[in-house]
Amino acid sequence: MSTLNKSSLSKQQAVRPAAGGDASLWRRMMHPQARTAYLFLLPNLLGFLLFIGIPSVMALGLGFTEWDGYNALKWNGLDNYVRLLRDDNFRIALQNTLVYTFGACLLVIIASLSLALLVNRKLKGISLYRAAFFFPHIASFIAVAVVWQAIFNPTLGPLNMFLGNFMDQPPGWLVSSKWALFSIILVSAWKMAGYYMLLFLAGLQGISKELYEAANIDGANILQRFRNITLPMLSPVTFFVIITCIINLFKSFDLVYVMTGGGPGRSTKLLVYDIFVQSFRNSAFGYASAEAIVLFLIVLVITYVQFKGEKRWVNY
Repeated sequence: MSTLNKSSLSKQQAVRPAAGGDASLWRRMMHPQARTAYLFLLPNLLGFLLFIGIPSVMALGLGFTEWDGYNALKWNGLDNYVRLLRDDNFRIALQNTLVYTFGACLLVIIASLSLALLVNRKLKGISLYRAAFFFPHIASFIAVAVVWQAIFNPTLGPLNMFLGNFMDQPPGWLVSSKWALFSIILVSAWKMAGYYMLLFLAGLQGISKELYEAANIDGANILQRFRNITLPMLSPVTFFVIITCIINLFKSFDLVYVMTGGGPGRSTKLLVYDIFVQSFRNSAFGYASAEAIVLFLIVLVITYVQFKGEKRWVNY
């Protein structure tokens, strides 16, 4: 009987917290340590709401209106999105953005992985080389754009002065519609490669040396070890690099604004730059908001497709 009484009492005690679950949850939330944690989280939460959350909701609403920033809002339904489908500027900006994003992302991955393989050695002063390769990432985008604008100068730039020794007509770079977008891709890859180099370097240092030793015993050469060991073991890092790199490149604005202004012609007009032009130069905030929402949906779809294909090639 005593055993039964003890078991029944334990069951009653187990049920009581469930019955008063809301009260116990409230007490935990109001615990002094919990209040301290909420105070530390509050500035970040307020910053997110003020600069990301609320503007995003407002942009979603503005996408269905016609507003010049001065007069009253005018609801126009899906007119802005219908106009996007017919707008030649939007089509060119979207095409340029896709070419720029995927071209620069491919170049960033190749450059950053190559640099990581290069500095993944125990040599004297190797930290200085790592810091030198990483330095462009911490430099201001505006400063980088101004420096490269001088380098790409078609007549006085050091790059064309050097290439003039080997060819009669060096590329026009930023003044040529054929080369301008490629020039922006080169600068973006140079700017971003150092950061992703560190990610690949961390992944390389996490690969067990026993795998390479076993491959050496089996007679595998350097290319076989790279293809069968390094690349599969780096697939989680590569997956993260691809996602973050694509998202960051879709948001590119600084380089285009400073170096080309979307030109020559419309050869370097990207979606974010066109959003800037439509909103702050043409005062079409409703139309610009619709463009921003479409850009968000494009990035969302691309990221979703990448996560769906993760299981096919990412090896954890």
